[in-house]
Amino acid sequence: MRRAIDTVAVVGSGAMGRGIAEACLRRGLTVILHDASPTALDTACNALAASLQRAAAKGQLTPDDAAQVLEHLVPSEELAGIHAANLVIEAVPERLELKLAVLRNIETSVSAETIIATNTSSIPITRLSLPFADPSRFLGLHFFNPVSKMPLVEVISTMETDDKVQNTIELFVRDQLGKTPLVVTDRPGFVVNALLIPFLLSAARMMDSGYASAEAIDEGMTLGCGHPMGPLKLSDLVGLDVVCEVADALYDGTKDAALIVPNNLRRLLERGHLGQKSGRGFYSYT
Repeated sequence: MRRAIDTVAVVGSGAMGRGIAEACLRRGLTVILHDASPTALDTACNALAASLQRAAAKGQLTPDDAAQVLEHLVPSEELAGIHAANLVIEAVPERLELKLAVLRNIETSVSAETIIATNTSSIPITRLSLPFADPSRFLGLHFFNPVSKMPLVEVISTMETDDKVQNTIELFVRDQLGKTPLVVTDRPGFVVNALLIPFLLSAARMMDSGYASAEAIDEGMTLGCGHPMGPLKLSDLVGLDVVCEVADALYDGTKDAALIVPNNLRRLLERGHLGQKSGRGFYSYT
């Protein structure tokens, strides 16, 4: 019988790592946040504190509750600091070799009972399970950005994932995080990104061809199809670098021409225009 999940370690303190950490903190869990970079870790902790203060200002938390939640955040520059976690969620950048190396080190840093998950958005979970001595405790746990607002989490097992591990994680997502677990099979892009990324690239390709402006494309999908946000604005929100990384990973696994990144999107990346987070993407945010 595995222990109940009360302590979660998040490895990687970027936007997704911070979002996952905050989601867990706000549901009363202790969170060990690890990043090998002291600067990145400090930035993440400050960002989490600021986010909780904003939540208190909006009345979502009392100031005392926000301060109490933050007391359950344990920053750790050393990977050995994650040892006490019942669940470790890897959230480093979407690069195969980096994830393999990090996951290999995570397994040797935790107890045999600890469940290990990856937050990959596109790399097959089976491929990421290769370094594990015990792949039965490993699975995919794909959160969506922004984690605080998105209610869905994809749960992806491999053929070797223990059924009890999957069941534990389904209960964790639903009962402890208050989100909806979507159990899907292990394939490139799973369900959401396998549908979403070709859609986003198709919109960029239509703009690149000169067929329609960014505004016309987005209005077509919001006013004509009832989407809450057009595909180009959504790409800017997700991050154009993230869209390209996921597209490249999906193309590598499928060789589907619909996943080839169009020229205009590549050029934006080369200029450092990543979307909202950099102040410019398909639209200007300055």
